[in-house]
Amino acid sequence: MTETTPWVLHVDLDQFIAAVEVLRRPELMGKPVIVGGRGDPSERAVVSTASYEARAFGVGSGMPLRIAARKVPDAVILPVDAAHYTAASDEVMATLRAQPGTTVQVLGWDEAFVGVRTDDPEHYARDLQRAVLDRTALHCSVGIGDTLLRAKNATGFGKPRGVFRLTADNWLEVMGERPTVDLWGVGTKISRRLAGHGISTVAELAATDPASLVEEFGPKMGPWYVTLGRGEGTSVVDDTPWVARGHSRETTFQQNLTDPEQVRDAVRDLVARVLEDVAAEGRPVIGLTLKVRFAPFVTKTFARKIPETSDPDTVLARALELVDKLDPEKQIRLLGLRAEMPMPEDAREGHTPTRGGW
Repeated sequence: MTETTPWVLHVDLDQFIAAVEVLRRPELMGKPVIVGGRGDPSERAVVSTASYEARAFGVGSGMPLRIAARKVPDAVILPVDAAHYTAASDEVMATLRAQPGTTVQVLGWDEAFVGVRTDDPEHYARDLQRAVLDRTALHCSVGIGDTLLRAKNATGFGKPRGVFRLTADNWLEVMGERPTVDLWGVGTKISRRLAGHGISTVAELAATDPASLVEEFGPKMGPWYVTLGRGEGTSVVDDTPWVARGHSRETTFQQNLTDPEQVRDAVRDLVARVLEDVAAEGRPVIGLTLKVRFAPFVTKTFARKIPETSDPDTVLARALELVDKLDPEKQIRLLGLRAEMPMPEDAREGHTPTRGGW
């Protein structure tokens, strides 16, 4: 009996949030739909997602809602309904886990890695797409790879509703001339820093001596960026339950905060909300990060480690010390607070997937 080949599939739901909204409002089919904030473009909020019809006008995730509304005056703008999206996502992930021989690593509401052994990954991917569509009425795209990185990057070439394969055999042919920012794990800031070393494309990054990036990025991350350029890395899909390293909350104010006491009151509220989430974990706080967006749109973060504590008054006092670092002359449009927690012993000993935060 011939042993089948292990593959990584990256499943990415097409325009997920917008698609879920259209499912419960079929009259929106084919119309430009924008989801963000409380659905009011006069408020300070950003686009969470947009339908393909809205994207055709240049609307994208993270765009201020008021700008999106100006770009598409006829758009239907809806509020974010996190509970509804979570329920829809749970149905999708249950469908993926129900497929024969799969290991599923959830990345978020709308995407997951699926590990499977098969001699025909395209056929398996198509079967998986049909299973998701039949159970949830949602379409997805599937990237196929021999590493997680290649599978993740492959998905973009399959959108919408398609399947695409990226492996060591065609990685540089497909990705080589693309800018480094197109790599999963390389953002705009890192891309600019790489460009400062004469590295602009994926092929140039792949050909770089890892040691040459150590001074710029450190002994771990320098070689890691070269690994990304080569499309290498792990091929293991890990279904270990995700363990939060921290919890965060943030608030965008409809009117800029100008009074230092207003800022302190807002931070008190954030601390109370964050500690509710932390309490549910049963772990103490070991670090705090204060996120501040000054008017008009400059964002800074202030972080500090603190002695391990579960005392709300202590956490509040340390958070207010971060507030003291702010320039009282600057108006504030957004505040956020993140509390870091120690990892449980079982998570430290095993592999725990990390999820990005601010």
